[in-house]
Amino acid sequence: MSRISVTGSKGVIGEFIETIHELNAIHLVEYDESWEGFQRGEPGEIAEEASEKLVTARAIENILKIESEKFESKYEFKEGEINQKLEELRSDVNGLEDRRGEIIDRIRRVEELRLEADVFVDIGIDLDLLQGYNSVDVFVGRGDVEKITEALDGIEKPIEIFHGENSVAIVAELGVVEIPSLLEMTGFERVEIPEISGEVKEYVAGLESEQEELSKELESIKTQMEGIKGETKQFLLAVEEKLSIDVQKTEAPLLFATTENTFTAEGWIPTVFLQELNEKLEQTIGDHIALEELERAEYDSDGFAEHGESVGKSEIEGDTKIGASEPPVIQDNPTSVQPFEVLVQTIGRPKYSELDPTLIIFLTFPAFFGFMIGDVGYGICYAIIGYLLMNRSDSMGIKSLGGVALWAGIFTIIFGIAYGEVFGMHVLGEIVWGGHPPIEKGLSPKTAHFALLWLVVAMLIGIVHVSIGYILGFVNKMKHSVVDAILERGSWILLMLGVWTWVFSTHSRDVKPDLLFVQLSKEPLAFTGFSPETGILALGIAAIGLVLMIAGEVKHQGVLGAIIGILESPNVLVNILSYARIPAVLLAKAGMAFVVNLLVFGAYIAEDGASHFMHNTAVAAVHGEMIFPGLIHPASFGIAGLIGGAIILVVGHAIVLALGVTSAGLQSVRLEYVEFFQKFYAGGGIKYTPFGENRRYT
Repeated sequence: MSRISVTGSKGVIGEFIETIHELNAIHLVEYDESWEGFQRGEPGEIAEEASEKLVTARAIENILKIESEKFESKYEFKEGEINQKLEELRSDVNGLEDRRGEIIDRIRRVEELRLEADVFVDIGIDLDLLQGYNSVDVFVGRGDVEKITEALDGIEKPIEIFHGENSVAIVAELGVVEIPSLLEMTGFERVEIPEISGEVKEYVAGLESEQEELSKELESIKTQMEGIKGETKQFLLAVEEKLSIDVQKTEAPLLFATTENTFTAEGWIPTVFLQELNEKLEQTIGDHIALEELERAEYDSDGFAEHGESVGKSEIEGDTKIGASEPPVIQDNPTSVQPFEVLVQTIGRPKYSELDPTLIIFLTFPAFFGFMIGDVGYGICYAIIGYLLMNRSDSMGIKSLGGVALWAGIFTIIFGIAYGEVFGMHVLGEIVWGGHPPIEKGLSPKTAHFALLWLVVAMLIGIVHVSIGYILGFVNKMKHSVVDAILERGSWILLMLGVWTWVFSTHSRDVKPDLLFVQLSKEPLAFTGFSPETGILALGIAAIGLVLMIAGEVKHQGVLGAIIGILESPNVLVNILSYARIPAVLLAKAGMAFVVNLLVFGAYIAEDGASHFMHNTAVAAVHGEMIFPGLIHPASFGIAGLIGGAIILVVGHAIVLALGVTSAGLQSVRLEYVEFFQKFYAGGGIKYTPFGENRRYT
């Protein structure tokens, strides 16, 4: 990326804007008003008019529900067409939309009146008999007839009650103040008496007729809207594109530094376009404009940023830059990796000088998620949900989340095959692995050693994952200062690896839990711990790391920083132990799925300690001890159990599926953001947004 400065006469500012807009390559930097004698430029004369028309066009598109689509040809405007046609469309569409709103409101009111009319039908009294009195009050509504009658029994003044099955009409002497409060206590719902006379059936028939006429008119408006949409969608999309470009061009001077006669614009441009820009400016403007390259930021052969200083000299004295600005960033990841950019951008877009961690998250996040859920059935559901989000949503954010869900589902299926599970059932293990899948979740007494193994494996995963974060941080720091890289990142690498090598050594073996050694001692690993000598050496390396870390803190923050560093040094243990959440979620989700299947199918514990779900209750008596007989077996709970079991099966697995996102998903994200990102990543990069537009319709 090259940071450039273009200075020229105000008389050619229009040609300059047209040229750079056509090139569509310069990321303009906003003038920060720091130069004496310069001020921000003013928008072009048609800026306000173009903005108003653009708002109108987008409003019409929204009403007509017009979405982007491809057309065989570009739209060519006739002279004056936009003003005339846009105003006609605005009038027609707004008129139809206003009438549509009125009809919808009236239909809702008619539906309310129709429901209220059921009360009068239920009571069976003509409407003119319920109104028009000067000496009595009439209360009509829904309620419990028996409760209402009992509540009004204590009133001494004469009351007449007419009722149907669930409706009541109460006629009382005017001014009986107790009635409203007594009716409220019974849950009485009063309805308004229509100010018309005649039979209730005629009133209801009139409402139904009106509702039918309104529905026909609403359908007619919908047909008219669809007709207008079909005739004008290419025009409106072309208008929006043209006006967007006009607004962009007319508002561009707001980013420039200007005097009475000159302007200066700055921005970043991919260096490969620099020569093309220079040639275009010479062709269109000639000597009335001057182009300078102020600095160049590029990547070395290893893909790391080298932020170069000034390569040209500005004629303006003092600060030669319009505003402080990092080079903008283009995240250039493979298509399959791009959905995971949304997880990175949640923290912040990578700076130009930082490594983009998207590829690493692509490799680790779905693996963490899949390992924790590990079920073919759930994996297929996640993959389907992800696919639908990718293909049914217009939002790029939702599409990206769909891509993440798709990959998480794929890894869940892969681990599910290894575990041999489908919705918590070991059917696949029986079919594919002959009842002996290569790995287990460790939920049953027979396979409980796997749960301890996953705890140790999680710590090893954490060591590798966090080490990669420290190494990336070391590389980022090394581009600026090797000494700082060693003191700020290398020190932590030595401290962490030294401490954990000692943990996995047999030095002071008596104070360490057996699971660190027993779980890895089996074939093919046969690891029983590093030697005591290796452990002592590791402690020495950790001590060196601690000293280097303290030295780095003293260098940058003084003695207080050193104290804080010492207090934070236990993080080399805490960060790794945090990965214990992986087997915790693994067992929690497996346990939830087991409970659902246990309630539905029943299960027993065999003599070898393995748990099995039952096709019928008889197998438990023959092969082991029953845990629960299962709701679906007729001998246990009958038809009620069968119905309840079916409901629990569907609802239960749906809950497990949803909680998989909030547990495995959020815990995987936490490991990435807290344990991994904090070791090397700052974020805060600027998205590369070139001044220009890729035309689709004009």
